[in-house]
Order: sequence, then C-alpha cells, then structure tokens
Amino acid sequence: MSEFDTKLVHGQSQHDNQTGAVNVPIYNSSTYIFPKVDSKITWDYARSGNPTRNYLEDQLAALENGTQGFAFSSGLSAIHAVLSIFSPGDHIIIGNTIYGGTFRLINQFFKRWDLKFTEVDTQNLDEVEKAIQPNTKAIYFETFTNPLLKVTSVKAISKVAKAHHLLTIVDNTFLTPYLQRPLDLGADIVVHSATKYLGGHSDVVAGIAVAKDKAIADRIYFNQNGVGAVLSPEDSNLIRRGIQTLAVRLDRHLSNAAKIVAFLQNRPEVSKIYYPGIEGSKDYEIATAETNGYGGIVSFELEKGLKTTEFVENLDLIQLAVSLGAVESLIELPYKMTHAELSPEEQLEAGITHQLVRLSVGIEDPKDLIHDLSQSLDQLSKDKVIEESSGR
Repeated sequence: MSEFDTKLVHGQSQHDNQTGAVNVPIYNSSTYIFPKVDSKITWDYARSGNPTRNYLEDQLAALENGTQGFAFSSGLSAIHAVLSIFSPGDHIIIGNTIYGGTFRLINQFFKRWDLKFTEVDTQNLDEVEKAIQPNTKAIYFETFTNPLLKVTSVKAISKVAKAHHLLTIVDNTFLTPYLQRPLDLGADIVVHSATKYLGGHSDVVAGIAVAKDKAIADRIYFNQNGVGAVLSPEDSNLIRRGIQTLAVRLDRHLSNAAKIVAFLQNRPEVSKIYYPGIEGSKDYEIATAETNGYGGIVSFELEKGLKTTEFVENLDLIQLAVSLGAVESLIELPYKMTHAELSPEEQLEAGITHQLVRLSVGIEDPKDLIHDLSQSLDQLSKDKVIEESSGR
C-alpha cells in the first residue's frame, strides 16, 4: 500500500479483534485489564492510549510521513501540547498573521510561562533571520495564513531553521496532507485543526500533531498524556471516517473555489480577491511549487461603501458561521467574528478591514453557490443606488 489515496481509505491495522470488521471498533473503555500485576500491556488507561484513537494517530503519521501522530480534543489543544515542549525563557518566532485562537493562546497563556515570541512576516526571510536570538528554539507559521491566504515557503523557512538548529512547526490546516506534506519539505512538526477538512462535516472538534523525529514525538506524547486533552474514541472515529473521503471532497472544494474566483473577478462590487491560485503573485509562485492545489478558502474585499454585514446576511444557501473546511459553504466577516480578539489597530496592521469577507467553499453545485453570491451582490448594488439617489 503505497499510493496516497489508498492510505486515506486504509489505515494501519490495530490487530485488535477477531470479528473481521472492516473498520476499527470504537473502544469506549476507560481502563483495561492487566492479566497479572507485572504484565507488560499495550493499553492501560484511555488517557494514555486507546485503540480507536491510536488507529487515527497511526494513519496521520503515515499520511504525513512522520514518526508518530497525536490526536487531541481540539486544534488549540494540539498547538498547546506542541508549544509546551519549550521552557520558560525560550524564544519562538511566529508568523504575524495567525489564527485568532492561536494569538490568544500565545499572548494570554504562554507569555505568562515566560515564553518569548517575535512576530514576523515569514515570507520575508531577511526579517526571519534578523529575529533569531541566542535563545530562539523554533519558527511557527501557517502555510496559508488566515484569512488573507499569504503563502509561506516551508522549504525556505526550514532551511533557515536548520542552519540555526531551530525547529520548524507548521500549521497546515488549510491544505491537509492531501495538498501538502510539510515534513517532506523540511518541517519538524505539523499541526492541524482536524475540525476542518480532515473531519469535513462540521460535526466534531479535534486537533492533530505529527512529529518527524522520535525525540520530539516523545516530548509531545508526555504533554498529551500529562494534560489529557485527548480525542475521544467516538470523535476519533468521526475523523477517521472523514479522512476516507478527503481526496474526493478536496477535489470538489478546489474545483468550486476556482469557479467562484472566476465569478468574483468579473463583479464590480469586489475590489480585491485573496486566493493563491490567481497567477502573477508571490503566493501563486510558492503555492505552485510546494503544494498540490490552492485550497478551498477564498477571501475578498467589497468596494468601499458596500455593507459587508448586509451581504453575508442576505445569502440564502451559503451559511453565516465561523469555521471552514466542511461540505457546506460557510461565510464570515473576520473583523467581527474569527479575528475579533484583535484590537482594531491589530486588525488593520494584519490587513483585516471591515470590507473583508472569508468564504469557505463547500462541495455544493457551483451554479447554486454562484447564484447565491450573485443575488446578494445584486441586492447590495441596488441598495447603494437607492441610497445615492435619495441623497443619503
């Protein structure tokens, strides 16, 4: 079994039962029997290990070409476990546009541990180099930033990190191992919010971390077991099931996103589109060189004077909600929703304006999605004409 799409469907057998079940059972037991007091057993307590969760962890390690995978109760708990391998006084370079929850975790939690952080534009290697200090231990970034979809080269950052004996940690939620495998490009740790594309159905919250090196994996496992933010057997099974259809879902996400970008490029109400699949940008060059696709997220800005709140609230099919990567299309306003933790000044510095809209393109028929976007944009234009004609 060597081809990626086959690995999505068939994970590693846990050799756990004699029933002939084609899927690993959901083991709900919190504890396991010791045949004898001094028996060396694989499973003893569910926080430390569970066959259903272990199947998922083995599968993600295989998909990412890593040594060991870890499944957590959320993406943030996965990030917490990874950043917890560092010690007070350690310095970590981070991308200057990261998920709002990660921003909160760093600034309101880890800084109290006396971990040091410097935000940089990870597309600018000179800026990354200048941020390295004697106590720097790692560089952490998102491959495609949220919500402006700036693309960082994993190869380039990993090269800088290795030259200075630093770890490279990549949040690859937007791409998944189907579109990019950061460990193959030089990274040491990859994390995912499995709530998104890996699960794919808006019905489970989960996080994944995969380590390239066993020594690093052992440190992550210590944090996973010690803190206990593990993924339940039931939720592990949902992520396992979601992964089986990852390829076919992402193919539709990519196809629909490309069609929506083409539609938006011809709408006068749209002033700017953020999508790595648009030729002629640095983002396009890096994504083309290091990924197998440009993702299913499209962000765009409406022209000044058009009300973004009315636009998203007037949609019928596309649902107004945070999160992304599910079969259904979701839309949101970053300044009001996903990045509300940032101050207005921080939002503007990150390029998040009141005109910015983020669309997670689902797998519905693209004609229906385009029709829904079109009718809402048409209504905005009509409302603007009425306001201008009335002198307001």
